[in-house]
Amino acid sequence: MAVGTAEEAGANRLRVAICQINPTVGDLDRNADLVAGALAEAEAAGADVAVLPELAITGYPPEDLVLRPGFVAASRAALERVAAATGPCAAVVGFVDGEGESGRSVPDMAGVESFSDAYNAVAVCANGEVCGVYRKRHLPNYDVFDEMRHFRPGLDAPPLFEIGGAVVGVTVCEDAWVPDGPVSDLARAGAQLVVNVNGSPFRVGKQAAREQVIGRRVAESGVAVVCVNLVGGQDELVFDGGSFVIGADGAVAARCVSFSETVDVFDVELPAREPAAAPWHRTGITRVTPAAPPDPGRRPMAAPLAAPTDRHAQRWAALTLATRDYVHKSGFSDVCVGLSGGVDSSLTAAVATDALGAEHVHGVLMPSRHSSDHSVTDAEKLAANLGIDALIVGIEPGHAALSGMIEAGLGGGLDTGGITDQNLQSRIRGVTLMALANERGWLVLTTGNKSELAVGYSTLYGDTAGAFAVVSDLWKLDVYELCRWRNGQAGGELIPATVLSKAPSAELAPGQRDDQSLPPYEVLDPILRLYVEDLRTVAEIQEARIASPDVVERVCRLVDLAEYKRRQTPIGPRLTGRAFGRDRRMPIVNRHR
Repeated sequence: MAVGTAEEAGANRLRVAICQINPTVGDLDRNADLVAGALAEAEAAGADVAVLPELAITGYPPEDLVLRPGFVAASRAALERVAAATGPCAAVVGFVDGEGESGRSVPDMAGVESFSDAYNAVAVCANGEVCGVYRKRHLPNYDVFDEMRHFRPGLDAPPLFEIGGAVVGVTVCEDAWVPDGPVSDLARAGAQLVVNVNGSPFRVGKQAAREQVIGRRVAESGVAVVCVNLVGGQDELVFDGGSFVIGADGAVAARCVSFSETVDVFDVELPAREPAAAPWHRTGITRVTPAAPPDPGRRPMAAPLAAPTDRHAQRWAALTLATRDYVHKSGFSDVCVGLSGGVDSSLTAAVATDALGAEHVHGVLMPSRHSSDHSVTDAEKLAANLGIDALIVGIEPGHAALSGMIEAGLGGGLDTGGITDQNLQSRIRGVTLMALANERGWLVLTTGNKSELAVGYSTLYGDTAGAFAVVSDLWKLDVYELCRWRNGQAGGELIPATVLSKAPSAELAPGQRDDQSLPPYEVLDPILRLYVEDLRTVAEIQEARIASPDVVERVCRLVDLAEYKRRQTPIGPRLTGRAFGRDRRMPIVNRHR
């Protein structure tokens, strides 16, 4: 942003604090403390207004918590505590609002039954009180969003507030994605600045999409928009922050860092106005804080302008943030990972190490009679490179015992290396990891990638046993790509080159390779992308000539058949716009082909 004299800053600028915080869903007291701490920083920096993210008090998304009796009241009480601590710096704070008890059926204005009377709301607070509340009008109900299940739409027009002598309009997330909607309404009503609080989840490329959408709102309305976004992991969702300002000229005037908490204070340029148009002469504007007398010592504060990052850096930051928050917010400090010497477990361990620190990551090597020598040496080299400890628990005694037990029950021998025997080994490894985790108080991270999950190339209660699937939204070829990128960042072989060069194998049978059961990943992944992410039909994929029609038909059939497995596997960080779970919801029993 341009900087001017102190007098100009007092007349045509508003000092804004973007408070990009990482709340925890349901932890109302801690979240209120986070909000209060950010507000204290903003006030100390001389901000006129501090803007917190969507549902900062409750965390986002609160889902069916809003249906619990007392949750809405507790959210409002936490907001009141925050408001009581405010001073002359106005605070824009997201919270869950409501007028009655949640958890019961309530008819809406059209007579339609709803199980919630909660609202996704934002409050403007200052000088120890709540000055006004706005309830989100446009509720998203697509992709990962279910807001029409959990909230009722607000019916009132978005309000205007006089803050620091400026007319400020307030909106919530989706309100700013609607063409000629609330942002334009506020501009027509006289807003000089529109604030938009967000809980916008990450996917690769989402930052650019947000800025483009808000740029269109600015072009329609002619008013600058401040967008403040959450940061942090919540179950599968990752919130990347990246809060920004689009100036009235349509240019990005400020951009905060992504994937990190921050309180950034800077001056936002406002359109000039005639004295007769001063906000206190207008009706329908709530006066929150009047303009402060000109302060000759107040120098303009420049806005941050963080550079966009590439998709590899975005994915790595998302994976580490999601893993750290899932582990810590679940009350754990340490994790364990089954290290096979393969690329998926190597990437999982590397992400966990960056997220939690090497002292909190424990590799477990579980060789069997079918394990190659290099699987052990590669895993040991990886552990040494990462600085994590490595336990070796050979599964052969358990394999022999369980094989004998099952053979006795069947009255005959098992096919060595057959599917039952392969799954048995995988399940022994799953039991081993869970036992170690129980004994040491660790969480188990699973290592399956999106390609394997898509076609069901996994063992229920075996390699799918655990709490968090770190690389589950990365196709196999993406796993290799991200490993090479991380090695480039490290300036050497953090993940051993031998891990990246050998043929993928589960090593559950003699001489086994993945391409004996599946097409090569260079063929498999493009088919899966089209079928899973682009929603193409089998016929359309066959026309693309990626593989023979029979191969395409078989791969797509495997995806359909594996739905029951995916429903029983751990959640993992969402990186794309079509992740398994929240994004892609298919029936398990399904005969549509």
